[in-house]
Amino acid sequence: MRTSIRFLSITLLASTLAASAQQPQPGQAQQLQPGQVFTPASSEENQLAKEVRHNLLMLPYYSIFDDLAFSLNGTVVTLEGACPPEPPWDIKSDAEAAAKRVKGVTQVVNNIKELPLSPMDWQIRRAVANAIYGDADIGMRYGYQALPSIHIIVDNGHVTLKGVVDNQMDDTLIRMRANQVPNVFSVTDDLTIVDRGKKKKETVSP
Repeated sequence: MRTSIRFLSITLLASTLAASAQQPQPGQAQQLQPGQVFTPASSEENQLAKEVRHNLLMLPYYSIFDDLAFSLNGTVVTLEGACPPEPPWDIKSDAEAAAKRVKGVTQVVNNIKELPLSPMDWQIRRAVANAIYGDADIGMRYGYQALPSIHIIVDNGHVTLKGVVDNQMDDTLIRMRANQVPNVFSVTDDLTIVDRGKKKKETVSP
């Protein structure tokens, strides 16, 4: 059984919001949000997943500009997601090392995408973050956390929003704020809306 766990939005807020998210069907890859019940194939796999997840969350430079996830197939961990270059830190290599440190993991496949080294992309990241978290309504509820639940992934001017939000109204507002940022070519909305218990994905252009 291949069990997939998303952990980019592990925050106190997300843990509360995601408790009502819809459970996956048996045999399907599981997209877990905090607070959901993890039902892997075995207790050993359950423990491996918890330890890998913990190690990844402890990465010191993991931020709202990174998207990290992993899947577990027996004792093989596959890392997924995307991260920008942040010299002297290397999130991709650090994540692989963190997964390898887990006792019982026999192999780590690192599929984390390294985003381009682009000053314009960094400008867009900061501008989108300011547009979203600088909004009084959004920032008060999603921004005041150790790791805010809305992540901003920028690849050559194309923005992908990932994480957890309360409702459709917040989702629409966040997407609108991102679309208003100059030099953004497109915005892909990959946010999980908790009151629906499912993930929506929509790509729009500014």
